[in-house]
Amino acid sequence: MEDRASDKPTRPNLAAVAALAGVSPSTASLAFSGAGPVSDATRARVLAAAEQLNYGGPDPRAQSLRRGRSGIVGVVMEDRLREAFRDPMNIAMLDGLADELGTAGLGLLLLTEPGSGGPELSVAPMDAVVLVGCSTQLDKSVVALHQRGIPVVAIEAEHMPDVLSIDLDNRDATATAARHLQQLGHSRVALVTLPLEPTHARGELTEERIAGSTAFTSKERIRGARDVFPSIGGVVAAGSSVEEGLIAGRELLAADRPTAVIAQSDLLALGVIRAAEELGIRVPDDLSVVGFDGVRIEGAAPYELTTLVQPAVEKGRAAGVAIVELLAGGSPAPRGFTSEFRVGNTTAAAR
Repeated sequence: MEDRASDKPTRPNLAAVAALAGVSPSTASLAFSGAGPVSDATRARVLAAAEQLNYGGPDPRAQSLRRGRSGIVGVVMEDRLREAFRDPMNIAMLDGLADELGTAGLGLLLLTEPGSGGPELSVAPMDAVVLVGCSTQLDKSVVALHQRGIPVVAIEAEHMPDVLSIDLDNRDATATAARHLQQLGHSRVALVTLPLEPTHARGELTEERIAGSTAFTSKERIRGARDVFPSIGGVVAAGSSVEEGLIAGRELLAADRPTAVIAQSDLLALGVIRAAEELGIRVPDDLSVVGFDGVRIEGAAPYELTTLVQPAVEKGRAAGVAIVELLAGGSPAPRGFTSEFRVGNTTAAAR
């Protein structure tokens, strides 16, 4: 039988481009990279030869192998990605992270926690990892990453050995908001929390659910509220959105309603306000509402939320700076950020 393998077109390579351009392979490589002492005329000749041979440039995989790095930083989100990108805080944080890493020539690979259907964290091709609000269920994966020599930075996650922390004052900030309500005379105060479990189940905020929760940020904000109102209860939302806040608000306000609500995000807070409007409950005359984040929400007028303004972009930038320093062999220090309490027109004295 005739061998047809020789009929297959060969893929052009850098050596062929160099030969056609009349330069050495190393000069051709420098022409593509834009680095080194290569004249404009030589670079133009190399690029013209590449176009003639339909050559797209050096294989980035081979370049990664030569460098011993992939040029990729994994970003692990606790939420499913389609839900994570509905939260403006996640987008702002990723903006800050991408700005710093992009300047250093690094790209992002978005991942979800193990068991969520994405690439396995311990084997994904990456140089470093940023954990965003992830749980202690990642302990084993973090150990595997350390065994591969991959540095790890955590943004708002429970502290783990050999993981650099970028923290936010979630507990203290929430306690500040709770004290504000207490000073206004409120004693019947309820919480609307972010999800407590990977299942994102709605329902009553119970002691059992709090004890079994793996959601670090949610638990820290609950602790802050309980520093002021030790027996505070409430409901758990399935995500950070106005729709989820509306559902939670309807449940909270249907019967023995509180005089104030602490929502763990601004989106949830606006949803609670929408539920109050449905029921003819005036904000803030009959119900005070506090949020968390400090985001601009389209359609929120005439309300300006009383909230905690957090530096989301700065958190992302700090994580990016730390990653670049770690990859360069440095030892960056942990960072902690503080939220700013901002009084709006959604809180007033208890009636």
